[in-house]
Order: sequence, then C-alpha cells, then structure tokens
Amino acid sequence: MIRTVPLPLPSPRWQRFLLAAVMGIALRAVVGLESVWWLAWVVPAPLLALACRSSASDARWTVAFAALIGTSVNLPYFAKVMPLQFALLVIVLQALTWLVVVMAARRVVLRYGAWWTVFAYPLIWAALDTLTAAFLPDGNWGSLGYTQADFLPALQLTALFGVPGLVFVMSLTASALAMPLTFGRTLPQAWRASALSALVLLGTLSYGAARLATPATPGTPTVLGLAVVDDYLDAKIPRSVSAAVWSRYDVLIESLAAQGAQIIVLPEKIEVLPPAASTALQTHLAALAAKLNIWIVAGVGVDDGGKRVNLAWMLSPQAGLVENYQKHRMAPPEREFIPGHEYNTHVIAGVQYGLAICKDFHFASMGRAYGQRGAAVMLVPAWDFIDDAELASAITLTRGVENGYTIVRASREGWLTVTDGYGRMLAREDSAPLPGKAMLYRATLPAQIGTLYTRIGDVFGWICVGLVVLLFAIGLRSWPAHSSLRPFNKGDAVIWSG
Repeated sequence: MIRTVPLPLPSPRWQRFLLAAVMGIALRAVVGLESVWWLAWVVPAPLLALACRSSASDARWTVAFAALIGTSVNLPYFAKVMPLQFALLVIVLQALTWLVVVMAARRVVLRYGAWWTVFAYPLIWAALDTLTAAFLPDGNWGSLGYTQADFLPALQLTALFGVPGLVFVMSLTASALAMPLTFGRTLPQAWRASALSALVLLGTLSYGAARLATPATPGTPTVLGLAVVDDYLDAKIPRSVSAAVWSRYDVLIESLAAQGAQIIVLPEKIEVLPPAASTALQTHLAALAAKLNIWIVAGVGVDDGGKRVNLAWMLSPQAGLVENYQKHRMAPPEREFIPGHEYNTHVIAGVQYGLAICKDFHFASMGRAYGQRGAAVMLVPAWDFIDDAELASAITLTRGVENGYTIVRASREGWLTVTDGYGRMLAREDSAPLPGKAMLYRATLPAQIGTLYTRIGDVFGWICVGLVVLLFAIGLRSWPAHSSLRPFNKGDAVIWSG
C-alpha cells in the first residue's frame, strides 16, 4: 500500500526556500540576544516538519538556509567583540548546530516511523547542550534554556535538572507539534506522543507553579547597594579621567552608605593597574569601608608586566581585604588573563556570601560549586557589552534558580540587578557612563534554598548524552524490517510505503 504524506510540500524548490526564509526570520526571535520566550517553544516545530517532509538533500539546504538567517541576527554583536572573520565563523557554527540537530532527529524519525521518535529531537538538543556546557570555552552561552528567564514556571525546572532538563522539555513540545505536521494521521499510535509530551509539559509547569508559590522563609534584613560607572579605564586613558571616575565611585559609595547600604558591589575590572597602584587603591577602598562601616566588593585588574589577573576584592569595615577572588572563566577579549581556581566565600552577619565575576556565571558548574559550599547570596561584579545585557542577566539568574540563592550583579555597560533563588527580578537599573548609576535595595536574605540540581548536577544531561549515543550505536545502516513507514523520494516529495 502506498500512502502520501498529508499536506504535501510545494513542488517548486523556490517555494520551499521561501518557507525556510519565513522560519529563519522567526528563528531570529529565538536565538537573538533579546529572545521571545514563547517562540522558543514553537518555532522549531515547522522547521523540523519541513526537514522530515523533504528529501535529504533538500532538507539539508533548507534547514541550513533557515538557520543562517536566524543565527545571523547576532552578527553585529559578535563583530563588536571579535574580529569579523571569527564573528562570521561563529554564525556559521551556530547554524551548523541547528542543521546537525534537526537532520539527526530527522534520521531517527524517518528510520523508525514510530510514535516514540518524538523524543529524538529533545534528546539530541539536551545532549548537545550538556556537551557544549562541559567542553566549549564559552559554555552553552546560546542555549535555548536561557530564553525562558521571563517564563518563571518553566525556568524552575532547572532547580531539578539544570538547563539541559529545560531544553529537553522545550524541544519535546516542539517535536510533539511537528509530528502531526509531518505525518498527519498516518503515524500509528501518534496519540501516545502527544499524551506523553502533554504530561511532561503539565508536570513541568505544575512543579514550577508550586515552587514559585513556596511561602517566603525568614531571612536576614540587609541593605544592598550597587554602583557602576561605564567609562573604561586603562593605561592609555589620561589619569585625570581615571581620577574623575574613582572620585565618582567615592561619591556613589558615600551616598549609598548614607541611605543605609551595608554591602556595596562595584563592577568588574574598573581599571587594570600595576601592583603598586592596585595596592594604593586597595588601601583607599579599605579606608572608605572602615570610615563608612560598610562592606565593599570591587572588580580590579592587576598587571605586573608578566601576567594579568582579574580580581574581585571584598573589603570589610574592620579588617580591610578579607577575600581576593580571581576570575576563573574569561570572555573572548580577555583570554590573556590568568584564570583562578579558588571559590571564595565569606560569612557576613550570619549569611554565607560567595564571589564570582561575570563570565564565571555563564557556567552551571561554577554556580553549582557555590551551591555545594552553602552560599546564600552571590556578589557578582560584571562587565557586559550593552547589547547582551538582557542575555547576560538571564544566564546569571538561572544559576540562582539552579542552586537556590540570591544574586547581586553590578555590571558595566549592562544591568544592575538583584534576583532571588526563583529567578525573580527584585530590582533592576541600567548602568550609565559618568556620572554613573547607583541602586539601593532593602532585602530580606533567606538561607539557601536546597535544590536537586545542587546535589546531582547535570546527571540528566549526561543521561541524554548516553541515550543519544545508544540510539545511533544500535544501527542506522539499514531500515528496520519492522518499520511500517519507509521513505523514498519521488521527485521532491516524500512518499511513505507500508
């Protein structure tokens, strides 16, 4: 018996590329720096269906075309932070990632022609997300999971299974939507795919709603201050400009202290200084902390002529420098800095605080390390690139959900934010150049909220990696004899025989 796939695609190839172009434009709202959260759940569905309903060669070109249109949305941003040739390479690699995932899922779906292949696409995405987070120098920076910072019920799943778990559920929803677009009513027991996907989604959102409804626990009243001046300082900048910036920081700090601030966080790498100048600055900030009876966290670079380090100083009102944190993970423009390896925590008024710097919290492993050390609040000096302020904030607050702690992040050319262990944005201001920006937030800081993710890490993601390896290892060399759906090409349409 011969069955033609329902809703056949247009035969002229240009019409297929027109469909791909439309999908690529929609994809820009998913992979861009300012994503639309709900589109991330649905846009991949028609792209996956288009691939499954096309011949292999047509699928490759149409998916690649759509993916390039989508990922190119970030080209202006990448061109700001790296040479143009590398920016173009990153765009191509991001598009290639989509091509590999969609084509791999297509191969499984068409090979088996079974309802359970709805899990192929989410398994592959979750596995790839896990691998990129573990092995790439920028981690899973562009993960679909970070698009959900504004959709808190879904974001809570990261407290259980991390970002790979959230990527899995999002991709499962898209895959379930793609099934009827691909097979119509011809797929045996297709209702199972829809029912299981719906149950997973319902369970995810129910858990998220329940977690968000958790009653507030008693905490420690604390007044937090954040102060940022965007202006860049280095050895080439006139000392008069440097003096003006540091003088303005003194004014902002004193103003926040006068309003009751107890802990004040400044941004990352305010200036890169030689050792003698950095020692003088540290002495000045320590004196200011003692004079105002406050804690200060400040980001400073130190260059001794042989090596450069990116530091976050924690200065107490009584003892001066009590923590000297060295940044672990470097952004592309600062890869010459020497990475640190220590995790610095300090107890203030009975609350355990941790220190990290900007890029560090693009990595779930860093966030989990502090969760395992019992941090209730993370103080994070940062430096963004203006355009990526929203994404950088989304990535960072996800670390708080994964490990159940508050994050205070002060970013140059970005946002000043306070977020809680549920990902809620408690306070936010945009940074500014001279005269800068200050923000005061009166918080009640709860103890760390225990999470499964802090205990098990990316176990779910690595299970997905293992299942994908197993899925492809058991044999894709021939079509299984038991499959009732066998694709073959007739012109440009896919026809099924059974």
